[in-house]
Amino acid sequence: MLPIQKELQSLTNPEKAIILQHFFKTGHGEYGEGDIFLGIQVPHVRTISKKYLNLSYQEISILLNSKIHEERLVALLILIEKFNKSRKDNKERRRIYEFYLSQRAGINNWDLVDLSADKIVGEFIFNEDKSILRDLARSKNLWERRIAIVSTFAFIRRKRFGETLAISEILINDTHDLIHKAVGWMLREVGKRDQEILEIFLKTHYNSMPRTMLRYSIEKFPQDKRKAYLKGEI
Repeated sequence: MLPIQKELQSLTNPEKAIILQHFFKTGHGEYGEGDIFLGIQVPHVRTISKKYLNLSYQEISILLNSKIHEERLVALLILIEKFNKSRKDNKERRRIYEFYLSQRAGINNWDLVDLSADKIVGEFIFNEDKSILRDLARSKNLWERRIAIVSTFAFIRRKRFGETLAISEILINDTHDLIHKAVGWMLREVGKRDQEILEIFLKTHYNSMPRTMLRYSIEKFPQDKRKAYLKGEI
């Protein structure tokens, strides 16, 4: 057992763990089936991650292959910090990006995706080939599809919306609620920066979008406009 694993184990909170396992749907047949929680609050995990930034990729891989959620979480926090510190070293950034994708089987709950996808995948491919987004969006794996759309947040922050709209079109008929929420979230972020662009997209797709996706995407609209979209009166 790695020292970081021992430190995490020492902070186990069984009562909190039960709450988190229910919240993250770890029961049989649920999206987080088999995920094990220690019950550690995220700020504490962040504090621990800062003490172990020199972990090797082999050690980070051990954490990402763990069944314990907080071990995978701390691994991603370390990777993000390594990526941020390599701002002037594109070779190292590529290594982290490729390592992240090679380990994506362990990035298998919505909080892990939402924490990391835009900060590593999105940031790296901003000036690189972006075809990985379409490959992931067409994956049969729920988490890979969520990585695809959440990664585009890195583009949205720079007011580049094409990638988000393109991936949203691929995922428009997805059957999973967690994809409906993620796409709606990213579309809402587009609209917060340019409502006109979002409305152009919505006028083509709002009648066929899953209800949750539409609700998320128009959340910041004025009440009367939200009602019009939901009633199909646009």
